Amino acid sequence: MALKARQEQVLRLVVEEYIATAAPIGSRHLTERYPLGAAASTIRNDLAELEDLGMLAHPHTSAGRVPTDAGYRHYVDELLTEGGERGGTVAAPSITLDRARSEVDEALRDTAEALSRVTHLLAVVSSPALTTSTVRHVEVLALQPRVVMVVLITTSGQVTKRVFTFDDPVDEGLAEFARVYLNERLVGAQLGTRRAAAALESPELHSKERAFLDVLRPAFEGAGPGDAESLHLGGASRLLEHLSREGATHLNDLLAMLEERYNLLELLSGALREDGVYLRIGHEMPAPSLQACSLVAANYGVANRNLGTVSVLGPTRMDYQSVIATVRSTADDLSSYLEEIW
Repeated sequence: MALKARQEQVLRLVVEEYIATAAPIGSRHLTERYPLGAAASTIRNDLAELEDLGMLAHPHTSAGRVPTDAGYRHYVDELLTEGGERGGTVAAPSITLDRARSEVDEALRDTAEALSRVTHLLAVVSSPALTTSTVRHVEVLALQPRVVMVVLITTSGQVTKRVFTFDDPVDEGLAEFARVYLNERLVGAQLGTRRAAAALESPELHSKERAFLDVLRPAFEGAGPGDAESLHLGGASRLLEHLSREGATHLNDLLAMLEERYNLLELLSGALREDGVYLRIGHEMPAPSLQACSLVAANYGVANRNLGTVSVLGPTRMDYQSVIATVRSTADDLSSYLEEIW
């Protein structure tokens, strides 16, 4: 049922005040406590109309009202989202906990959309697929005398590429050694596990081999930026609309970044290495196109292991308290979901 804007506000306040006090709520109480922009007599008329609509009732002859079942239903259906945004919480996305593991990406897409709707900003959720899959094949390629690329293929079908630059020219024999050795030791291993770490730290390695693998280590730790397709975005248009109203520059560059995603992956790789909320504001951001923005991110995972991040990107003039609380809550919900299905 459609209500006028002030009636929506009055109904919400009556419900929340009644929940808090268990006492009937009158017009004088509301106008004294809240800046409703109307006289008590006007609010009294709003209360009467809400009563006529069956959303409020008189428990006795006093002027106070209490919500009816219909009033509570309207509050839940129509007002709770608005209240959740102000309060910095978000209801968990509609995730069925017995979903097959193949549906995790669908749940993450749902999460990104839900988070964006609540914050009215860009939401970015990174997939845990890279860290929860096992290694199927590794390639180590010498692209230039000082540049080596590692190509990692997992059992989930993901292909990631990382490029590493060395101070000195790399012996091509080292690249071939690393390819053979890593395939022998890592195929079937899960990234970020002790088995993967042990392969890179084996006492059988010569000092030059160990030094070479140390440089390549980030490709196998499971906390790197991963592949661009492992990001789920929701609300890019909301972010651009906010920034446009703020008079931000570099919007075309930002749009290109959102389309390519690789810079976002690099940015979120820093968030994966922190246990608490990850916050970067304005010029703390690495790219000029991001310096009119702030990033709030938190990790999700299982068994004290970070698998991915939940983040919100918005203008520097954002409601930080609300966004931080919302991102943290969403990350906790995703962690609980993954604990249930894995």
